[in-house]
Amino acid sequence: MTQEQTVDTLLANPGVSQHDLTGLIVPLLKGVLYREDDAAQWAALLQLQARVRDYVMVMALELVVDEAEGYAFLRSLPQDLEGAPKLPRLVRRQPLSFQVSLLLALLRKKLAEFDASGGDTRLILTRGAVVELVRVFLPAGSNESRLIDQIETQLNKVIELGFVRRLKAQTDRGSTRATQEPVFEVRRILKAFVDAQWLADFDQRLAAYLAQLNAPDALTTTESQDE
Repeated sequence: MTQEQTVDTLLANPGVSQHDLTGLIVPLLKGVLYREDDAAQWAALLQLQARVRDYVMVMALELVVDEAEGYAFLRSLPQDLEGAPKLPRLVRRQPLSFQVSLLLALLRKKLAEFDASGGDTRLILTRGAVVELVRVFLPAGSNESRLIDQIETQLNKVIELGFVRRLKAQTDRGSTRATQEPVFEVRRILKAFVDAQWLADFDQRLAAYLAQLNAPDALTTTESQDE
């Protein structure tokens, strides 16, 4: 089917207006759609996903929908086919710093452990819990306030990438003062980018991470692990 035929078929369908498709495709081009954020939009996507797939394919994109986890996003189609033209990427790939890669790995492992426990579907962590996840992979004697500042910076990057969401702060009941502990939700789309095979090699990867942390060039950037 040619590009013109695909678009004509979409627009000629009497049950689907251009506005309906635009209301799905534009948000997908901007980021991830979550069932919990807009139930009506999610229902529309499930109903029209075949048409959305055809539409975005014209732009060399693929629609990924996980109905069980409740999220959908677009990713670029492979461009390594022989004779295929090289097209500009509409979905930008970002290199991640070593520290952010490590944090994503730890959060993915935590999510796997959480799922295995068979409890709630939402993994909620305080900033203190995130600090403890990372602390064991840092040199002993790290400055506490500096460590927290660094993890805040890494968390902000992970939030920007869409893998974590900041929630309303909670009161620290263990303190004599009414302090507020930052709270974060690990979004389940992380499973789509750090897959089961990646997680199976987790111990070996962490050993490499730990060796890099203790190396002089520990701040060099690494490529995003999205195979």
